[in-house]
Order: sequence, then structure tokens, then C-alpha cells
Amino acid sequence: MDRRQLKTRQAIFSAFTKLLETKRYEKITVQEILDEANIGRSTFYAHFETKDEVPPSVFCHLLQHLQENDNNILGLLSCESSEIFLRYFKDSLNELIQTQFVKQNYRKHQNIPQDFLINHISGSFVEMVLWWLKGRHKHTPEELDCYFRAVILPIL
Repeated sequence: MDRRQLKTRQAIFSAFTKLLETKRYEKITVQEILDEANIGRSTFYAHFETKDEVPPSVFCHLLQHLQENDNNILGLLSCESSEIFLRYFKDSLNELIQTQFVKQNYRKHQNIPQDFLINHISGSFVEMVLWWLKGRHKHTPEELDCYFRAVILPIL
């Protein structure tokens, strides 16, 4: 994605987030997003097919934050105490996954213990982040989010 596209997507995300502060998701219209982001309808639809695609997932948000703080993250991962950071990161992910996904969607594979599923998803995310950082961000956070959700949603 080029800078112009990233800037437009960021304007859409910011507009959507601002609208969410005052309105329920169901009540927000595409037109309101357009007005708040100061973009045209065709520009919006060049990036998203529907309003439902606008909210970045919690995983995408984490990846964007990691990208913005790349130097700090690389420092934490390359220091002698990197195991402590990774454990803390994974434990935080476990809580997030528990509240955001598993409790809401845990229906499909009831024969899989919930703690196993949470550990699997958070471990997979941590390994993906390490792979991404080592590869020098060859993929955008949005692309990685798509890949990751494509892999985990079928098990939820």
C-alpha cells in the first residue's frame, strides 16, 4: 500500500473511531464516515466493500502499535530478558483473546479445552509477530491481520 492509500485508510479508521464515541455501531452510516473522513464515496469503496470491514480488529490494532514502536520492540526482543517480555506479551494476549473472542464465539469446537484454544491462538500471534519483525515488515499490519484471522476464525 502506498502512502496515499495508508493516509486514506487512517482517515477512515479515525473517522469511524470518532463516530463510535458518540453513536452505536449499528447507527453509524457510510455517509457519516465519508463526511467525518472528508472523502468521497468511491474512495471509501475502493478500500472497503462494506461498513463492516472498517473496524480494524484488535489484532490489527496491536500490529499497528508494534509497527509504530518498532525500535522499542526490537530492543525488548534482542535483550537478555526477552523471554520475560514475550511471556508478559503472551499472558496479555491470553486475557484479550479470552474476553474478545473465545467467550463470545466458543461454540464450534466444544470438545477442545478453552485454555488450550486460548494458548494456541496467542502463541500463534506471538510467533507471527516475531516472523514479521525478523522479515522487516514485508507485510502491512492490515495484511497480517487478514492472514491471521483467516487462520484462527475457522477454529473459533
